[in-house]
Amino acid sequence: MFVVARAELHAPKQEKALLANALNLLVPMSTDDGGFHGPSINEFFPGALLFEDTIFSIDRIQLVRFVAVVAIILVFWLGTRRMSIVPGRFQSLVEMGLDLVRVNIADDLLGKKDGKRFLPLLTTIFFMVLFMNLTGVIPFLNIAGTSVIGVPLVLAIVAYVTFIYAGIKKSPKNFFKNSLFPSGVPWPVYIIVTPIEFISTFIIRPITLTLRLMMNMIVGHLLLVLFFAATQFFVFSLGGGWVVLGAGTLAFGLVFTLFEVLVAVLQAYVFALLTAVYIQLAVAEEH
Repeated sequence: MFVVARAELHAPKQEKALLANALNLLVPMSTDDGGFHGPSINEFFPGALLFEDTIFSIDRIQLVRFVAVVAIILVFWLGTRRMSIVPGRFQSLVEMGLDLVRVNIADDLLGKKDGKRFLPLLTTIFFMVLFMNLTGVIPFLNIAGTSVIGVPLVLAIVAYVTFIYAGIKKSPKNFFKNSLFPSGVPWPVYIIVTPIEFISTFIIRPITLTLRLMMNMIVGHLLLVLFFAATQFFVFSLGGGWVVLGAGTLAFGLVFTLFEVLVAVLQAYVFALLTAVYIQLAVAEEH
């Protein structure tokens, strides 16, 4: 009886300890002084974890990217190693993702011929962005591989080079002419239109592709950290009546985690979609 009573007495403390450990997985920050530590932009500039002080140093975000790449390879290997006419659940899920890119992006925007040409690129962009976005809501990782400029910028440059290549290949003599001097515009107006077209087509496009993806992932991470850090502060630092507020911030954090999953998928779709749109504009007949 005495042992049972002691176990019941310590049960609430154990539950609080388990919750604290769970929050520490979601909020990798120190609160040793008992104060509130909100999210910081410094989280996107972590120190080296492996091979410190060498040219091969790897920080937390680079490690997350490696994990995402391994996950992509593993998912597609498991989903396609035993293809069958009647697919299983996992094969169906992989095929659904591939069909999303092939049917709703490549074929719809570029047609069958050009869609088939650029399908490998669009598929790579979609799944690379998707998996690196989703690392932001996975415990132990807790940050998106696309929340630092490297990956978004590289993918934007790939999209930029691809649509210029597609336009030049389609119409070597007229691509730049039609891009900068759209038909149907009076000649004097080109003084205004041509600089605008140059900036919007050849400068703004890669910049907006990069910043749209990166800023969405940064803001999502900061909000998640804010919710779960506030929960940790209200429940474990203040206690008492503040636990009610802690329950509220925890609920908001969980709901926003689901929203962040939706944003991860949407941003991957938008990046691949805009890449296809730029290619489609480049290979349009008037070029």
